[in-house]
Amino acid sequence: MKNQILTVRPYNAATDLPTLLDIWFEASLRAHPFLGEHRLREERILMETEYLPKSENWVACDQGEPIGFIGLLDTFVGGLFIAPAHQGKGAGRLLTAHALELKGRLELEVYTDNQQAYAFYEKLGFREVSRRRTDDHGLPFENARMRLTG
Repeated sequence: MKNQILTVRPYNAATDLPTLLDIWFEASLRAHPFLGEHRLREERILMETEYLPKSENWVACDQGEPIGFIGLLDTFVGGLFIAPAHQGKGAGRLLTAHALELKGRLELEVYTDNQQAYAFYEKLGFREVSRRRTDDHGLPFENARMRLTG
């Protein structure tokens, strides 16, 4: 078994896009089964054409290979996704710490049905500041807004 060597580097659209889209899709299928595969396939198009191009993205690598990423809109975490095979090994913590160091504070929204992510953010020190009953598309999937200050 090889040793894990985690690093964070800036996103390179020319080389990273296909890999990050795959990571996003695999992680989303696992974390958001309640959304359904069809909707996630539609969202994948938005990831490629809207979300990634408009975000400040940082990539977590294990021995140089991308295994996850964080997308920032100023201090708002638009998304944090780690390839399922690499979850629980420190990449999410590393990306969050990097973003917090850059920005000084972070906010995000997380589906409350994604209990693993909610617990992960709480463990990192994020605190819930509000909830809303619907997601960005008006669908009945509750979201919690959370905040972390450095």
